[in-house]
Amino acid sequence: MLQEKLSGYQIILASGSPRRQQFFRELGIDFWVQAKPVDEVYPLHLQGAQISDYLSELKAAAFEDSLEEMDILVTSDTVVWHQNKSLAKPANEQEAFQMLKTLSNDWHEVITSVCFTTLKKQETVNHTTKVKFKELSEDEIWYYIKNYKPFDKAGGYGIQEWIGLIGIEEIKGSYANVVGLPTHLVYKTLMRMVG
Repeated sequence: MLQEKLSGYQIILASGSPRRQQFFRELGIDFWVQAKPVDEVYPLHLQGAQISDYLSELKAAAFEDSLEEMDILVTSDTVVWHQNKSLAKPANEQEAFQMLKTLSNDWHEVITSVCFTTLKKQETVNHTTKVKFKELSEDEIWYYIKNYKPFDKAGGYGIQEWIGLIGIEEIKGSYANVVGLPTHLVYKTLMRMVG
């Protein structure tokens, strides 16, 4: 299916995330990993999906002069949005604790944007999943932080890890999106682009 349509194209996944790379493998997409460091700063007036859209396009801009004719560059960003605030990756244990404490016993949104860039065009798509945590005890939060060190994850947690297994009561939208990639949208967009 998609793999056949992509023959001749070179897919560049600009992400160091092992979770995103695994999704690409599971989708049957041949790809190269080539991440470039980007200072992930965005204008403060942006909200929700505007932030992840902006950052995924910012990551694509780092490749501006290096794309070739048959390249499709895929960049992505995930935002955890709670009480009109973006929860980025926690800098330390205390920050991770505070994030999980605020997410406890409440709904939040996980928004992932994916930007597809070729020499001729750019398209950005995003998906929002609503997630509800049970009331997490301080002991549960500290156990998770000490054992799983979630400092590379927006919102300070990974849904596929222990905290997700014991703490998430309800989810509305794509589960894969919370792990880090709205796989249904990636498939649909690539099918359309190479149609």
